[in-house]
Amino acid sequence: MLTIYGNKSRFCDGISRRNFLKIGALGLGGLTLPQLLQAEAQSGIRKSHKAVIMIFLPGGPSHQDMFDLKLDAPSEIRGEFKPIKTKVPGIQICEHLPRMAAMMDKLIPIRTISDAVDDHSDFSCFTGRSKRNQPPGGWPTFGSVVSKLLGPADSAVPPFIGLEPKMQHHPYNDAGPGFLGVSHRSFSPEGNGKADMVLNGVNLDRLTDRQALLTGFDKLRRDADASGLMEGLDSFNQQAFGMLTSSKLLDALDLQKEDKRVLERYGKGDSKPHGDAAPMLMEQFLVARRLVEAGARCVTVAFGFWDYHGNNHQNARNDLPLLDQGVTALVEDLHQRGLDKDVSVVVWGEFGRSPVINKDAGRDHWPKVSCALLACGGMKTGQAIGETDRLGGEPVERPVAFGEVFATLYHNLGIDVNKATVADLSGRPHFVVDGHQPMKELI
Repeated sequence: MLTIYGNKSRFCDGISRRNFLKIGALGLGGLTLPQLLQAEAQSGIRKSHKAVIMIFLPGGPSHQDMFDLKLDAPSEIRGEFKPIKTKVPGIQICEHLPRMAAMMDKLIPIRTISDAVDDHSDFSCFTGRSKRNQPPGGWPTFGSVVSKLLGPADSAVPPFIGLEPKMQHHPYNDAGPGFLGVSHRSFSPEGNGKADMVLNGVNLDRLTDRQALLTGFDKLRRDADASGLMEGLDSFNQQAFGMLTSSKLLDALDLQKEDKRVLERYGKGDSKPHGDAAPMLMEQFLVARRLVEAGARCVTVAFGFWDYHGNNHQNARNDLPLLDQGVTALVEDLHQRGLDKDVSVVVWGEFGRSPVINKDAGRDHWPKVSCALLACGGMKTGQAIGETDRLGGEPVERPVAFGEVFATLYHNLGIDVNKATVADLSGRPHFVVDGHQPMKELI
């Protein structure tokens, strides 16, 4: 993340010591951004722009009450909701998801994610890996891998942006850049992060002066560099400074620039906090679309709080319609804007819920099977994948691993999972997925 000003330890010219050093890192300590820009130019990736929007449902949504209702099961398992027909014959989903039902030809429910673990964490959903036996530094999140391999599609927009807030009482936000380091962590355009995208009291002339100063500091190292690499990086340093002065990212975050009809389609959501999560605001879905359209390669969103150990159906009656509206508005928007072939969407939680409804009218953790919803990305939509047993407790047809979905998403981005690797802190290369291939049903 590149910043211009902050609120702590300010110099007399109004610039904080913390953020002045961040600017200085462009020329003095870390050439990460210029190196990314250099790699981008060398690989020619500006010619195309594929992207992924990951929507994480913290707490673990109930698969039996969304995409896998079991009318033939006993009453203590099947629950209160009824299935409804969808636009695709043979596929039925919950009555509280009518918008998804009406556009099922553009969606892919997966009913048999089978390798979840009983852990309240975004780790599996954002890395596709297990926490066990991690390499030095830890596994990186999907967006960090994409940032490392592809770099920015537009020098004014970070390749990986995270819209999810930090949870107050649970370690949901376990996934991070891992061994790829902080230079590939998600950019968070909220709070201080959003404020730091503004040039506050520093005009372009002063910024140019500082760039010249940093170039001077680099002179000794450049003179000692027989390869000419330092000279070659000057143009990429210039692009890095250009990112600071572009309004493209701020424009993407400014919903006042959006068509009112589009805003109405997404709606406003619910401003009340849900469990340990933030309010269920529809603007997250719209901001995600605006960010990938502006140039982001991966945008992650956390929506709602789905840990229904009590009052499962009452909570779901309130929350499912909001998810229904947000997801369908996003998918419809991507299709209308011609982004449906380039932007993949995935919606899921860390595990499923128990078939048996407990004494508090809730469903407990159930890692044996969970669900996901995919859309767009040029995938073969209008199909449901997997089938569970009569009680919705275990897969009986086509169990799906998190890694298979990740392999498919990497494929949609143009990344070959059989060739692409990233190196851990010991220098050992790792394939981006662990032995999984893209799902043949989808590509």
